[in-house]
Amino acid sequence: MANETIKVGFIGAGANTALRHIPGLRAQQGVELAGVANRSIQSSQTAADKYELGEAYPTWLDLVEDPEIDAVCIGTWPYMHSTITLTALDNGKHVMCEARMAMNGAEAKDMLAASIANPDLITQIVPPPHLMACEQHVIDLIADGYLGDIVNASVRVTDGSAFPDSDQDAHWRHIRELSGNNVMTTGIWYENMMRLVGPAASVSANAQVRVPHRRGWDGNRYNMTIPDQIDIIYSTGAGTNVNLSVTTVSGPFVPPTEIWLYGTEGTIHIATSGLGNDPVVSGARKGDDKMSVIEVPAEKRGDWRVEEEFINAIRGTEPITRSNFTDSLKYMEFTDAIQESWQTGKRIYLPGS
Repeated sequence: MANETIKVGFIGAGANTALRHIPGLRAQQGVELAGVANRSIQSSQTAADKYELGEAYPTWLDLVEDPEIDAVCIGTWPYMHSTITLTALDNGKHVMCEARMAMNGAEAKDMLAASIANPDLITQIVPPPHLMACEQHVIDLIADGYLGDIVNASVRVTDGSAFPDSDQDAHWRHIRELSGNNVMTTGIWYENMMRLVGPAASVSANAQVRVPHRRGWDGNRYNMTIPDQIDIIYSTGAGTNVNLSVTTVSGPFVPPTEIWLYGTEGTIHIATSGLGNDPVVSGARKGDDKMSVIEVPAEKRGDWRVEEEFINAIRGTEPITRSNFTDSLKYMEFTDAIQESWQTGKRIYLPGS
């Protein structure tokens, strides 16, 4: 499809699709936003009119089975990701799927197997944006020996933290039937850490459900089974220990989300204060008497280009790197492992470790 128009259909035109994927795909030359399917034809028509997305389809299956559609952008919650992806690939569509990849590792394995069985079709999972601006420079610093051997990493994720409040409405991330084994933004930050220190070989986790009931969309109260506070220790194949803590219930006075990387020759600190701000990187090496800000060179600075990468991959001009199905399966297997660990109290070894 090097010179052909690529017709994209949207399944679930939610907040992130509207924020990033619709404008990102519209900005690509030779791409037509050709259709949309939401949960009802009325909702589909509203989205089609609002975002100029072409045809409003009665169901997602109607969109996927339309031979005029070349690629789909899946913007639903995780409970539909595997089903839609498998059906889309069976119908010859390229797939960009919103994160998280699936409900669990089993569904993710099915998605990867289907993508391997269709090597002419491009598959992509939307990656986390938090460290894009600095990630490549930090990876290069590590590769160049700034840290020496990495001994330990500490990650404290506090985005959106507040005091426990049972009057809060349930978000889809709180609802296991929609989110599966995914816990808050744990998978997001593990994916970020995989790029810096590699994947986990074993994991131990303790978790709490501090808000046991929340209001659903129908006004009724429901039991919560997904943790809102989790503390994880995992080891990589290279011997690095990582302490990962994720909370939404530690109150508004917690420090910003931060990452510490401790090595035999140096230390790197990354602080984030929301998606609208660049992360701040600082560091020090043996012989230094204080931490100093590490500027990211302009040529190393990353940016959001997910939709561009997807279209370029369809045209055969670059591969999918952020994120392919193989890497995304790894964070789903990690998600399953922390679920098993906090429920059984055991250390869990990941596949391939």
